[in-house]
Amino acid sequence: VSKQVLEQVLRELQPLCTSEQQFLQEFFQLGRDSAELQALEVRVSNVVPSQLIPDLSHGLVWFLRPQEATTRLLSEIFTCLEPELRAFLDTCNKVHPWGCLQVLVALSDSVFGTWGSSSAAPSSFLHSLLGNVLLLAKSNFNKCIGTLRKEIEEAKTPSRMRGGILPCVSRFEEFVAFSEEVFRTPRRRGELDKAQLRLASSVFSSINSLSSANLKVNTDMVMMENFHHIHNFLCQKNIPCLEDKKREAKQRSREHMEKYITTYLGQPLERLKHFFEGVKARLAQGVKEEEVSFQLAYSKQELRKVIEKYPGKEVRRALETLYRKIHKYLSPEENLLPVVWQAMEQEFIRQYQEFEELIQRCYAGAGIALDFTMEDLLSYFNSITVSN
Repeated sequence: VSKQVLEQVLRELQPLCTSEQQFLQEFFQLGRDSAELQALEVRVSNVVPSQLIPDLSHGLVWFLRPQEATTRLLSEIFTCLEPELRAFLDTCNKVHPWGCLQVLVALSDSVFGTWGSSSAAPSSFLHSLLGNVLLLAKSNFNKCIGTLRKEIEEAKTPSRMRGGILPCVSRFEEFVAFSEEVFRTPRRRGELDKAQLRLASSVFSSINSLSSANLKVNTDMVMMENFHHIHNFLCQKNIPCLEDKKREAKQRSREHMEKYITTYLGQPLERLKHFFEGVKARLAQGVKEEEVSFQLAYSKQELRKVIEKYPGKEVRRALETLYRKIHKYLSPEENLLPVVWQAMEQEFIRQYQEFEELIQRCYAGAGIALDFTMEDLLSYFNSITVSN
């Protein structure tokens, strides 16, 4: 609404100033060529006593510099115009938190003449005046972006946050959606691109700060969801200047999903995982495969004890618990549950295959095997997915 009102005001001013300029030029003969003006100056000097000529120098400037004279006259006629326009801009900025964007676009369109070729060209006086006001609009725009960046960077994570999209991410998306609606034409696009890039960097920085936040849920899960959300949003908007940020958001989302899966994957088979991590550590230290079972902490008896802790039905129950926990904290809006659960299944199967391989390598002939098979695992995951 502010943009429409401002555009209407500027449209009313344009013909008013243009017609006034034409009147002044005709009435004071400011449109004459230089030869006529020189002749007129001679005639004036012959009539007016020489001692009075200095007092008339201001008037003679009208003849000698028509454009400057016209601008000076218009400035005296419209003395209140610029202060009133500046006051109106302040009002527009107060009506909407991002009203300065609408003001910047409306003034840019006016100064650079995008209201149609059929309209009369604006007077030099009006063009100059609007140029001054445009500088103010640009300054207000920069201040607005600076304030918004500070708001995003200093935003505190809700104390009871249990996942979902962060307020700073929502705020960034609100601004981008609003600015893209306002900046429909390429006019001033360069300034908007810079602003959006700065804001995107601030949002990424704010998400990164979550690593030190006291969240009620896994930090990697929250970061994964928010980067995934930003990536989807930027895919929908298709903004060229944010292409690099879109790719970065996708990469960051993938990285944090991997960390999230790694953190929670160990829970269903935690003791088995720790046991075989120890086995791999011994192999890395140079212990031969056939000698690992002679290590006290990694003997056949110790392995059997650990395996006994994980009968098939307990593994299935642990996976069900894990699924419910992931379902509870992942926000339904992002629909990441199927993606995360499938990745969890793939990583779980990879881990199972690694355990089986280490048993074959380091405990060959001992008749030791996990209580569940690959087919069992696939059945567990499938039944949990179908039942939920």
